[in-house]
Amino acid sequence: MSEPLGLAIVGCGTISNQYLKNLTQFPDVQVLFCADIDSGRAKAQAAAYGVPGSGSVEQALEHPGVGLVVNLTIPAAHAQIATAAVSAGKHVWNEKPLTPDVATGQHLLEQARAANLRVGCAPDTVLGAGIQSARRLIAEGGIGVPLSALTLLQGPGPESWHPDPEFLFAKGAGPLFDLGPYYLSTLAAIFGPASRVAGVGRQARKTRTVGSGPKHGTEFPVQVPTYTAALAEYAAGQAAQLLFSWDSPLSRHGFIEVTGSEATLAIPDPNRFDGDLKIRRAADSDWTVIPSAGATAGRGMGVVDMARAIVGGEPHRASGDMALHVLELMAKIDRSAATGQFETVETTFDIPAPLSVEWDPYAPAAG
Repeated sequence: MSEPLGLAIVGCGTISNQYLKNLTQFPDVQVLFCADIDSGRAKAQAAAYGVPGSGSVEQALEHPGVGLVVNLTIPAAHAQIATAAVSAGKHVWNEKPLTPDVATGQHLLEQARAANLRVGCAPDTVLGAGIQSARRLIAEGGIGVPLSALTLLQGPGPESWHPDPEFLFAKGAGPLFDLGPYYLSTLAAIFGPASRVAGVGRQARKTRTVGSGPKHGTEFPVQVPTYTAALAEYAAGQAAQLLFSWDSPLSRHGFIEVTGSEATLAIPDPNRFDGDLKIRRAADSDWTVIPSAGATAGRGMGVVDMARAIVGGEPHRASGDMALHVLELMAKIDRSAATGQFETVETTFDIPAPLSVEWDPYAPAAG
């Protein structure tokens, strides 16, 4: 890349620190502007990370050097900001979820395609060394034919430590929509698109209590299932069992096992970019650890991959199509929990090519 792609960060909350720390160090992109509804917060983040400009969202979208908007606003604003970015002629990267609902996500992708613009979406943890190493091992036949998967996320819920947990128990959240994208995106990258899903949802308590911070002791309503179990069938023939719960005194997370015809593979925590693999074959008495290899830089890796793909005219990996599919999966699991029926998944996507072990966001791309 002869010139770095100009970026604007829109939404300067907590998550922006992780993005800005990395994106200001990756040579293929250049952060030119920080925007937020709170102009003071945008100015502070710009100063902290050496970004030359700050101000309003409108100013960010009008910036002539910005080619890609990194949308880190709250989920309810994802569609509004992304649509405005595309209307302004900018590519857009959204934090998860893509949009609040499937119809809005479909409209965004259609709008972008009509304008010949790209949409990417978190989580880009699927590009980290752990999950990419698992993808390469499976592709090389390391577990035989991949047949099924098992995922597990459970714990007592975030209200005990989060100072403002109410939004995590409101419509559009809960363990399925908040943390499900990490697990479902990992399986999507390995198995491809799902064809149908079924779900069961439960709610242990109708209210919860804030356990820390200024709101300590404040009771608030629970509007979503806090336990969701699901079955998924994939178009290529695999199946998966999934559990997402905030109703368990026992905490277990980061659990993904993929079973093949020759071995079972334990994949690292999908909420991280690193972690080693573990494999166990039929004749083994214990697990064998396989070190992962590849990039572990963290959030923003998907933005760099997208920037390089835009310049190179190639597909980017953490695509809007895959994010829309994951969003529909969650919506259909949620609907199935209410209807008691299997739900057909209609969206699809092309499985992205694995990253090479040598892929490095800190090194300028050749060209």
